[in-house]
Amino acid sequence: MAKIIQCVPNISEGRRPEIVEAVINEVRSTAGVTLIDYSSDASHNRTVITFLGDENSVGEAAFKLAKKAVELIDLRVHEGEHPRMGAVDVIPFIPIKETTLDECDEIAKAVGARIWNECQMPVFLYEHSASTPKRENLATIRKGQFEGMAEKMAKPEWTADFGGNAPHESAGVVAVGARMPLVAFNINLDTSDLSIASKIAKIIRRSSGGYDCVKALGVMLEDRNIAQVSINMTNFNKTPLYRVLETVRFEAKRYGVNVVGTEIIGLTPMQALVDCAEYYLQIENFDSAKQVLENNL
Repeated sequence: MAKIIQCVPNISEGRRPEIVEAVINEVRSTAGVTLIDYSSDASHNRTVITFLGDENSVGEAAFKLAKKAVELIDLRVHEGEHPRMGAVDVIPFIPIKETTLDECDEIAKAVGARIWNECQMPVFLYEHSASTPKRENLATIRKGQFEGMAEKMAKPEWTADFGGNAPHESAGVVAVGARMPLVAFNINLDTSDLSIASKIAKIIRRSSGGYDCVKALGVMLEDRNIAQVSINMTNFNKTPLYRVLETVRFEAKRYGVNVVGTEIIGLTPMQALVDCAEYYLQIENFDSAKQVLENNL
């Protein structure tokens, strides 16, 4: 069977559709690649793109997308709620079918080298591809963001894996690596007080002593004037979505705040949602492998 690899680049543009489309057209024009989804957020000023391909085509599409983002996006004039360090901010390669994390790692390193060699944009390898344990966590690499990256990279321990010790003047730096599927899961609160979302994010994220495989921060959705707990669930098998949602709901009550909605950005594994259905419906002795119709087709 053919190998299927997923790539989910995030670009630092979510307000100018013409720029987003120009970048995405690089994926559309690559043979052997299927564009699955893309979602822009004006408040975050960010677009998440999802496509699938084999080991050759997925790397080519990722490089072409990165090159176009470097050409069109200037972080010196970029503003948005989501932390960012590059015009194309992160490029993960994810094993989906008949492939492994190690094979995705090889693709990530080849694409990273090419981005530096042809675009002069420094590359940090992260997650499974990280050159040191300190670089596994994307948030650690991104700390300081675009504005602080020059000072950060001047330190010997933060020289890029591909490239020198200074960011690209307008495009910054990018993180590239292999990782398992994650769920980008956001929870909206009926308050305009960002500090509440930030406090709740600190409670649930692993780095602050919260749940395993949870990364979270508080952000403001300016267009709706509400605060959001923005979450990356890096392994929903270890920490399910419903557990995080109920914890956020419980903690918000202490401030007299309610959850008014949630959102999933990009694609998510079906099992992550089935787990939630099983929990909220209180289904006894449920076996999703046997009882979910699509799993038997």
